[in-house]
Amino acid sequence: MTLQIQFKKYELPPLPYKVDALEPYISKDIIDVHYNGHHKGYVNGANSLLERLEKVVKGDLQAGHYDIQGIVRGLTFNINGHKLHALYWENMAPNGKGGGKPGGALADLINKQYGSFDRFKQVFTETANSLPGTGWAVLYYDTESSNLQIMTFENHFMNHIAEIPIILILDEFEHAYYLQYKNKRADYVNAWWNVVNWDAAEKKLQKYLTK
Repeated sequence: MTLQIQFKKYELPPLPYKVDALEPYISKDIIDVHYNGHHKGYVNGANSLLERLEKVVKGDLQAGHYDIQGIVRGLTFNINGHKLHALYWENMAPNGKGGGKPGGALADLINKQYGSFDRFKQVFTETANSLPGTGWAVLYYDTESSNLQIMTFENHFMNHIAEIPIILILDEFEHAYYLQYKNKRADYVNAWWNVVNWDAAEKKLQKYLTK
């Protein structure tokens, strides 16, 4: 008898602003391709693999007719790609509303641990520029140590830390910058600071500070 199960599908979240809202720092063409092409592709990829996993669970596919490792690895790549991109869009604000320096508890922690915002920005930028391939530069709040920690993810999941509360995230896949900055990733990283949504980062931090 076929099991009556169904995995809930993922949905592409709405972009928090218009495609040209981050210009001149990130062009509308990049946002269009990045969001409607790549991010949507991760959502579609995850849902396609979920449908295949459903068939495995129901017994519609017999052993030897599917690659469970391939399905799970593909799910990991696409689901993480989807979720990390959703965080990335939220961490940027339209031109004129982003950039500058953070305030509140986030500024206090940065000053306490890094001495100043400028020093923090330098270390984060150096970390982002040191990424050997494609991936993400991340600022997260470690609930165990109460540290604001800077790190990188290679691809969508390598170097990932369990239960990581991400406060700030920068996409360093080529699709995030190549149409505008070509191979000058460092120029993209510098431009990105002008659209960072510090209010959103503060709200994320507050959520974990109050737990």
